[in-house]
Amino acid sequence: MSKTKIEWTQQTWNPSAGCSKISSGCKNCYAETMANRLQAMGVVGYENGFKFNTVPSRLNDPYKIKESTVFFVNSMSDIFHEDMPEEYLDMIFEVIEKTPYHTYQILTKRADRMYEYLSKRPVPSNVWLGVTVENKQQGLPRIDKLRNLQASVLFLSIEPLLEDLGEINLENIDWVIVGGESGNRARPMDKEWVVRIKQQCDTEGIAF
Repeated sequence: MSKTKIEWTQQTWNPSAGCSKISSGCKNCYAETMANRLQAMGVVGYENGFKFNTVPSRLNDPYKIKESTVFFVNSMSDIFHEDMPEEYLDMIFEVIEKTPYHTYQILTKRADRMYEYLSKRPVPSNVWLGVTVENKQQGLPRIDKLRNLQASVLFLSIEPLLEDLGEINLENIDWVIVGGESGNRARPMDKEWVVRIKQQCDTEGIAF
């Protein structure tokens, strides 16, 4: 676990590490760049750079913090990655259920697997569920999977915003985060794209 500069959370918890690119939003992945640095430093979980792997030594970290904390789960990976064993996913959710004093923010680009897994079981009340929405073609369909799950908070991470999303169906969505890419290879984001999203959130009474 580690402190983070991410504005909308308090700490990160990465019981797995590494990922693979599946959409346009992955092109300039910050986690891949960071993983390569961590590999060079010899950090556990990054022995193979950005290749997905579980990190069991971190699984029980939330138990060590008794003060109520908001955790962004897998800032350096995707909890619903296709190579995540279902048994290990069960273990992650067991930790979540046994630490109800913490809040866990789960963000994924793999909305199909998220829906398949969580539609079969109750989502713990201390879990927030979110999907990345970077464009119309790949991002918007993820919202339809998300809105059909029951969680205390459903949120969209529209980051990096790569195009004008037009009218968005925000039914059942509680919170929207918008941002552009960072780094020297960042693709441009138009201010008007952001304004249109904010106007829709204001109309629907959704936190922006």
